[in-house]
Amino acid sequence: MTIATTPHLNFDGNARQALDFYAAALGTPAVTITYGQMGASEDPAWADRIVWGQVETASGVRVMAFDVWPHQAYDQGANAFYVYLSGDDAAEITAVWDGLADGAEIRQPLRASAWSPLAGQLRDRFGVIWALDVRAPESGQE
Repeated sequence: MTIATTPHLNFDGNARQALDFYAAALGTPAVTITYGQMGASEDPAWADRIVWGQVETASGVRVMAFDVWPHQAYDQGANAFYVYLSGDDAAEITAVWDGLADGAEIRQPLRASAWSPLAGQLRDRFGVIWALDVRAPESGQE
């Protein structure tokens, strides 16, 4: 049996924009269902908000997001979580970084670090913190 961990990001009205942005950065389409499509809210202002959304790549990167339910409190907080992407291919990690960096606050530039040949951290335009790195080769491997 396999269990996958998926970051689920909560937004207050801009989940569609965030999912579309992540889809473009990761090179894959976003899949979404709105409150209106699901019949989950009678309030017309909620019809186009996202009740379920996901971006998933062929290599297994997956991010889910939705707009919090009507009348549910929303507080994004500060440093509440990071989405952490770690891979073996520097070009792939760099491409994702380049996509996410559009409009981002760079917290740690993408470069060599003590634990990785390439690592960086940014807060994207939606306030989500992403940490990316290239796994260091195991000793004795190149």
